[in-house]
Amino acid sequence: MQEEHILLTGGSGLLGGEMKQLLPKAWYPTSSEFNVTHYQQMHDFMADKSIRLIIHAAAFTSPPLIDKEPEKAIDVNIVGTANIVKLCIAHKARLIYISTDYVFKGEQGNYKEDAPVYPVNKYAQSKLGGECAVSMYDNALIVRTSFGPNDFPFPKAFIDQWTSRESVHEIAAKIVALVNTQVTGIVHVGGKRRTVYDYAKSLDDSKEIGQLSINDVSFTPPKDTSLDCRYYDEIVTTNS
Repeated sequence: MQEEHILLTGGSGLLGGEMKQLLPKAWYPTSSEFNVTHYQQMHDFMADKSIRLIIHAAAFTSPPLIDKEPEKAIDVNIVGTANIVKLCIAHKARLIYISTDYVFKGEQGNYKEDAPVYPVNKYAQSKLGGECAVSMYDNALIVRTSFGPNDFPFPKAFIDQWTSRESVHEIAAKIVALVNTQVTGIVHVGGKRRTVYDYAKSLDDSKEIGQLSINDVSFTPPKDTSLDCRYYDEIVTTNS
């Protein structure tokens, strides 16, 4: 697919910044010109363009702020995503929706695509609400993933929390590899299962990273939201 036929929401975010480097000719409208809560505005923006794929990465992602402003998460993450689905239906465009590993409870890890979901907080509930809308569109792919900055931004990392998180650079490249596939449904995108500490050290082994336990913090993070990503590997191998 030619880049000019691709539109990505959330272009100002962490993932959007990486995608711009990989797909520089794609469309990256600002939220003021392509507001996911304003369907007609998005429809008008699409009218004179030949958009065949929307990668929907825009979201309200701060769990602490969402606890304080759940109505904003409903508007952006649930209603906004439903608007994107309706837009794709109207314009016959393919949809790739960026979701999260936090739709899982985090007790066992190594979750497959068909594992039961159990959102761990209001942020995850809102992203799962978006998944429900996306799943009603046949030409859509839900990408559950976890990523962080290319440089670990904290002085300490959990030694007893497990993840499949990778740098945003790695995850952006893996998402781009899905662009020219016709896969629908759900796919898990990430790296191998490891502790957050090991993930942090993998970004820069020379950087001093302290060790932290999930028992040392005032909130309750999920213990293991690692993903089984073998289906993604099959997709990429088949389409390479």
